[in-house]
Amino acid sequence: MKNYVQRGDTLTLTAPAAIASGDVVAVGSIIGVANGDAANGAPVDVDTVGVFRLPKVSALAIAAGDVVYFDAATKLVNKTASGNTKLGVATEAAANPSPTVAVRLSGAF
Repeated sequence: MKNYVQRGDTLTLTAPAAIASGDVVAVGSIIGVANGDAANGAPVDVDTVGVFRLPKVSALAIAAGDVVYFDAATKLVNKTASGNTKLGVATEAAANPSPTVAVRLSGAF
């Protein structure tokens, strides 16, 4: 196909802040997980699909299959849609308290 650009599972974006490998990166409506470190304004490769273990609100219980969101202010996964960016779906239960949850990125914008 002449107009094919790329598969899109990994996108090279401009880092909106200093990024560490494994950080959630949100650029507009694109959200994913950084493959490496990047300085603010530098290119960073971001996975937009896959399952990643990510930090969550410790006091929050999450069930497998729950839709989860990313709170850019706290940099934590939670279940509150208001003011947050949809991240994906929990692939396993995460108890209250626990520091992380496995999330399948939605890959949608």
